[in-house]
Amino acid sequence: MSEAPAGLAPISEAAPPRVVIADDQALVRGGFRMILRAAGIPVVAEAADGAQAVAEVLKHRPDVVLMDIRMPEMDGLEATRRILASQARASCRIIILTTFDLDQYVYAALTAGASGFLLKDVSPEQLVAAVRLVRSGDALLAPSITRRLIKQFAPRPASRPAGRGDLSELTPRELEVLRLLARGLSNAELAAQLTLSAATVKTHVARILGKLGLRDRVQAVVLAYETGLAGPGQD
Repeated sequence: MSEAPAGLAPISEAAPPRVVIADDQALVRGGFRMILRAAGIPVVAEAADGAQAVAEVLKHRPDVVLMDIRMPEMDGLEATRRILASQARASCRIIILTTFDLDQYVYAALTAGASGFLLKDVSPEQLVAAVRLVRSGDALLAPSITRRLIKQFAPRPASRPAGRGDLSELTPRELEVLRLLARGLSNAELAAQLTLSAATVKTHVARILGKLGLRDRVQAVVLAYETGLAGPGQD
């Protein structure tokens, strides 16, 4: 049984994640659909633009949405914001897919509430692993993206985003865990560095998310940079 993020019921590993694919290119949608279905992951709907993506998510309530950024009518970032502001937000995780490896898209996608960011040239194995990872309540944030986030946020003054918890609510150990999360460390790497069990690390992460009112690790990483807790030279 995978550990669920704070405030959500545990997720059964026996049930595969249900996916909606949103991309304006039919060939891309078809390719992703074939990859996921071959891995036993059902695609419950497809969308060719952001507005349709929002409608399909509200209709089918999927576990994961593969969301393109550049689409007609409504782009993927706005669709992400609307989905995560809707009644579907509690169970839905969004992975942003794009051909553009640009910092502004990474920042915009993550602050919009996405749980991951992948380029469209991702391998089939990486795509399947990403869907399963974010469905389990984890976040997909590669170290390379984390390094770009550090550069993005380094010049910004420390400020706490509205509606999120105060870092003063965290214990010293939780602050330490959050700093390491901001470097892109996995639970296994956190456990090794802090000489803790994997179960203890999961407990710390869950408490951090709960205290700060965050959905997942991505939001925790973004908050660490925005508050100045993480940044260049703080390894």
